[in-house]
Amino acid sequence: MVNNSILKAEILSQALPYIQKYNNKIVVIKYGGNAMINEELKMNVITDVVLLSEIGVKVILVHGGGPEINGTLKKIGKESKFINGLRYTDEETIDVVQMVLAGKTNKDLVKLIMQKGGNATGISGIDNMLIEAEKYESEDDLGYVGAVKEIHPNIIMDMLDKGYIPVIASVGMDKDGHTYNINADTAAAEIASAVGAENMILVSDIPGLLEDKDDENTLLPLVHVYEVNSLMNKGIISGGMIPKVDCCVRAIRQNVKKAVIIDGRIPHSILIEMLSKDGIGTMFKR
Repeated sequence: MVNNSILKAEILSQALPYIQKYNNKIVVIKYGGNAMINEELKMNVITDVVLLSEIGVKVILVHGGGPEINGTLKKIGKESKFINGLRYTDEETIDVVQMVLAGKTNKDLVKLIMQKGGNATGISGIDNMLIEAEKYESEDDLGYVGAVKEIHPNIIMDMLDKGYIPVIASVGMDKDGHTYNINADTAAAEIASAVGAENMILVSDIPGLLEDKDDENTLLPLVHVYEVNSLMNKGIISGGMIPKVDCCVRAIRQNVKKAVIIDGRIPHSILIEMLSKDGIGTMFKR
């Protein structure tokens, strides 16, 4: 029992410089996809978010919710359709996206944070036009899929100043009142840039960037922005990793100090990343 207590005390003491580093700094955490399905892992993520808030970190939680959207569409007899990895979003689908993300998923996360003793307020990119969107332009018409035109961060800065954790659903709107489905990684990167975040963390269901996608032992722990084009040319950054890496690079080029892709399947991966020397996943820096 005494040895266990000593070990816990040592772990806390080793975390002290990182606690001091992040005190009163803004960290944007993007949470979504399959990492939201497992209830035990979801509680680990929520516990990490609350703990960081309690030690003085200003946490912004940006979330998606693809699996819940798929489930709701299936219940109403509508097939999920994807084009080049992006959800085709017609008028009926955008209504479902808004209902699920800004409604059920958002409020479920707020409730979990409150149950863990945190203070949270759930909003979407529509509120106070936080995420001003425009139609995403591509060769194929994707319907109401949006690109971020501008972030208006006043509402979340006010929430942070009052001690709340903003929980943000990744939908936005244009000045004509049209709602758009926004990629949650993109939303997190643009919000992190707009608020001058110290760190942006993408919680995913992959270990990070692998030299060999079939071998988790080939994890690249650190990638500098100037190396990204070379890694793309070699095929190391490919497929679904391309948009995630693009978001990390864009955030860093817009003055976010660092961006990290971590594995949300590992218990307390957020704390490991932020409060330890070696961290976890793949970090992108200048």
